[in-house]
Amino acid sequence: MSRSRPPHLIPRDPIRPERVRRIGPDGFAFVPNRFLRQGFFAALRPEQRELYFLLLLAADRNGLSFYHHDSICALLQMELEIYLQARNALITCDLIAYDGTRFQVLALPERPSPGPTRELRTPEDFAEYDRATIRTLLRRSFPRGHKDPADRTP
Repeated sequence: MSRSRPPHLIPRDPIRPERVRRIGPDGFAFVPNRFLRQGFFAALRPEQRELYFLLLLAADRNGLSFYHHDSICALLQMELEIYLQARNALITCDLIAYDGTRFQVLALPERPSPGPTRELRTPEDFAEYDRATIRTLLRRSFPRGHKDPADRTP
């Protein structure tokens, strides 16, 4: 006679109970006004913002969400590699916690994290992240005084 196993239960307690989001004096919104005012929004790349807001929408009253990465990628129309980079950046910025099964959207930290820095080595790195290189590339694309050959006005 085989013993019956209890069903596997997913814990519903917050991952970090001390960081459960609360509606506070800085605005009556699930996304506090200081998310915009204090630079959290600007500190995130677009794919990080998309993931963050999806997790906000999916979260319960403790900020917990149980969405699987396949569902997240399908909803956001995001490649798995981009999702992983966005998820890890949100963890590094201390905006979410993740235990391998559950996400918790955390109460905002005191100030935005600048995120990890990286050494630029390849031409692609410089073209993507170096402001001087980006400016040079843009100037080359739109030279001053260059007349468009399609423009036939005298």
